[in-house]
Formats: sequence, C-alpha cells, structure tokens
Amino acid sequence: MYINLPTSWMSHSFIKNKFLITSRSQIDKIIQSSLKEIKIDTSLGKDLIDEVIADEPSPSVPETVQKVVPEGLREMIRDPKLASDKKAQAVQHYSQDMMKNLLESPTAENIGAVMTTVSEIVDLIVTDDDTNHYLLNITSHDFATYTHSVNVGILSISLAKALYRKSDNHDMHALGSGFFLHDLGKTRIDQSIINKPGKLTEQEWNEMRGHPNHGFEILTETDKLNKESRIIVLQHHERNDGSGYPLGIKGDDIHPYGRICSVADVYDALTSIRPYKPKIPPFEALRIMQKEMLHHFHRDVFERFVLLLAAAEKT
Repeated sequence: MYINLPTSWMSHSFIKNKFLITSRSQIDKIIQSSLKEIKIDTSLGKDLIDEVIADEPSPSVPETVQKVVPEGLREMIRDPKLASDKKAQAVQHYSQDMMKNLLESPTAENIGAVMTTVSEIVDLIVTDDDTNHYLLNITSHDFATYTHSVNVGILSISLAKALYRKSDNHDMHALGSGFFLHDLGKTRIDQSIINKPGKLTEQEWNEMRGHPNHGFEILTETDKLNKESRIIVLQHHERNDGSGYPLGIKGDDIHPYGRICSVADVYDALTSIRPYKPKIPPFEALRIMQKEMLHHFHRDVFERFVLLLAAAEKT
C-alpha cells in the first residue's frame, strides 16, 4: 500500500509522510505510533501478485557485511532505555568504527550495509532531539578520514533537519548516506598524500582534487548511486564564488545539498587536529568562516549552521 500520514513528519518516526509500505517493520511502527488514521492511495500501490510484504525474518547476512557494521550499533540506536548522552557517545564511537571498516574495504556489500545503518542514524537524529543535541556536542577532533566522515555526516544531517523540518520533499535517508560517504573517493588517493604532515605540492593537490570524482565512480561501479549521493559527493568542495572543485561551479549552480555538506566539511576541518596545525575552538572556527571565508558559502545556509551550533551550545 502507498500511504499518506496526515500529520507533520516531526510527529512520527518516519522520515516522509508519503511512502510505499515495503516491510512488516513499517506496519509495526504505524501500529506502535499514536496515529489514529492513515490515508491509502490505491493509484500508487502495487498489486499483491507483483509484490508481497514479508514478515522480515532475520536474514542471513554475509560475513563481510557483518564485519563492516560493528555489533551493538543498531542495538544502541534502538534501545529506548539508554540515556541520550550515552546513546550519542555510543553512536559516535561505533559509527567511527563502521566508517573505518568501510574505507578499508569499500565493496558493494559493505557500502549497502553502511547505507542501511546510516538510515537508522538519520531516524535517530530526526526524531530524537536530545540525542541529536549530544551528538552535536561530542564530535571528535581527530582528522582521520573515517572520523571526519562521521562528524560531517552528523553535522550535515542535523543542518538538513533544521532547514527541511517543514518540508516533505527531501529523502533524508538518501541525504544521510551522501553526507556520510562524501569522502569515499579518498580511498583511491595515495594515503601518503592524505596523511602528509605538511602542505601539499601542486601535483599532490591535483590528485587530491580528484576524490569527488573517485567517490562518484565508486558509487556508480557498486550500483549504490542515487541523486542525493551524486550531488553531495561531487559538490561538497564547490564554493559559492566559483573557487572550488572539481567543476568550479558557483552560486545557484551549487545544489543546496552540496552547500550543506560544504559548510559542515570546512567547519570540521578547522576544528580538527592535523599534523601541521592545532585544532581551533568552535567559536573561533565560525569567526574565521564568517570573516575570511563567507564568500565560499551560501549565506543563508551558513547562518542557519551558526544558529544550529549556538542552540546546541546553550542547552
């Protein structure tokens, strides 16, 4: 059945108000919610002859998939008794392990497993404001690619939540996958360049600038590419004044999803420790972005990002 939940998406645990039911767990979530009624659009449903909803028994998961997602991550996310601060710490820790495993072995199975798990992290951030608050306040400052991927993922999902909370036109699950996988292409960059404790040469920079295209290629080759991930992976280093890469596009040619990831990406880079620089405190990083780099960002997106962090700091 294709259903329409006649209420704000912030009032239930689903990401969208309108969607096709494809699993027994979705039905269970509807039953467990406080919804009194739902609307069914028979014109968009599928015939039972063509597609039958299974009761979703625990599938046999390939060993490679079991390894990439740490045991305990999903249990922590789903545990209703776990305090929000403890849940945030666990999600942060396990997510870093998950991304580290993925970047070491970016196979189609592993990418698929990570995307499925990121969807649950997105659900948590969107529906649980308390845990979202703690996640915004405990981001790690180690600039390893897997840590950076998690930080940017959490920051970007939180910013997208703030920007799109009144809209049902955005697939937050797909956005979350794009944000977490934005630097996937770095797996095809020489690690001596990624970890170099100093400034890169022009040749090294040229290689580094290829990672958005590499990420696009990996998602295409593994058949895990969707509209949102394509935009985010390719555009997270584009700048509002046209000084970014790989395409050098500017202004309105940069998609809002790319703008969101760009702001989060720069902020995390500034506040993280690197071999050649100490970390910068959050307020100082925002000041630098506002005073010296504002021409890189879409003003409205940057200002909403500042408000998001300010609210997290106050509460």
